[in-house]
Amino acid sequence: MSLSIWVLYDHPSDFPHSFVARRLKVSGKGEEPTGDTIQREDLESIRNELAQRQLYRLDRMQRDDPKILEVWL
Repeated sequence: MSLSIWVLYDHPSDFPHSFVARRLKVSGKGEEPTGDTIQREDLESIRNELAQRQLYRLDRMQRDDPKILEVWL
């Protein structure tokens, strides 16, 4: 069994002109990146898309990379 987590980034180095959400699969084996991404120039459009998928927003943790804005479950 695994859980999907979407991590929302503020203009990461591989997408310097966009906000990007990346989906990770988390299981007992740890985190596994997927190829699923959402890229937008507008932060609110990504948030709206994730909310439409009935996901819930969690604030970033202090120890997270500064590029991480939030996480969606």
